Amino acid sequence: MMSLSYSIFTIIPTRHFNVLYVVLDTLFILVLLGLLWWKKKKSTFYFALFGGILYFLVDYGYFYYISHTRTVMIHDQVCNGFQTGAILLWMSLSYGITNFAFIWLCVKKDEYVKEFLFLIVGWWLIVPSLSSLGGGATITTSRTTLAYHGWMAVILAIGYLAIILYNFSVEKNKRISLFWLNAIGIGVQFAWEFALLINGIRPMNAFSIQTIVINSLIETNLGMPIIYGIYILYKKRYQSIQFKTKQEVSNQEINLLTQIENNQ
Repeated sequence: MMSLSYSIFTIIPTRHFNVLYVVLDTLFILVLLGLLWWKKKKSTFYFALFGGILYFLVDYGYFYYISHTRTVMIHDQVCNGFQTGAILLWMSLSYGITNFAFIWLCVKKDEYVKEFLFLIVGWWLIVPSLSSLGGGATITTSRTTLAYHGWMAVILAIGYLAIILYNFSVEKNKRISLFWLNAIGIGVQFAWEFALLINGIRPMNAFSIQTIVINSLIETNLGMPIIYGIYILYKKRYQSIQFKTKQEVSNQEINLLTQIENNQ
C-alpha cells in the first residue's frame, strides 16, 4: 500500500520534442481557432482562449515559478528566463486551447462535435510523426507531481461530491450525468497522454502507465464540475438574451402593425 501511494505521488511526466513540433502545433492552433470563428462557435472560441491563458497561469505561475516543479531543457541544458517562458506559453496555449475546446464542444453537444474532436485527436496522433522530419528531440520538459496531486484530488472529490448532493436533491430529469462529465474529463486528457506515449514524446518507463492513468483521472477531470457550472450559467444567460431579443422583435412587429392600422 505504501509503495502504491509513493509511486502515485512521485510520477514525473516528461516530454521530448523538437522545434518543428512547436512550429507545426502553433499553426494547427491558429487553424483550429480560425475554424471555430468561421463556424460561428464564438463561445467555444473564447472558452478555448480562456483555457490557454488559465493553463499558462498554472504551468508557469504555479508549477514553474512558485512550486519549482516544472523544468525545461534545451540540448540537455536547463533553461531559464525567456526561453522557458516561451516554451511554457506554447505548451499552455496548445493544450489549454485544444482541451477547453474539446470539453466545451462536448458539454454543449455541438452539432459539429464529431468533426472537431476528430480534428483535434487526429492532430495529437499525427503531429509527432510530422515533426520527425525536423530531426531528433532537442527540447525536454518535465514536472514532478508530489507538490500538488494530493490537492488536485481534494478539488476533484469536492466538485463531484457537490454534484452528487445536487442530484440527490432534484428530480430525475434535472440530474447531471456523472458518467458524461467523467467521460469528457478523463477522455480529453487520456487522448493526448496516449498520443504522447505511443509516439515517444513521453518516454516509456516504469511509471508510464501510472502517469497516463493518474493524470487522466485527476488533472483535467477535476475541473469538470466547475466547467459544467460555467456552462449552466452561460446557457441561462444565452437563453435570457434570446428571449429578450425575440420579445423585442415581437414588440416591434406589434408596433408596426398598429402603425399600419392607424394609417389606414
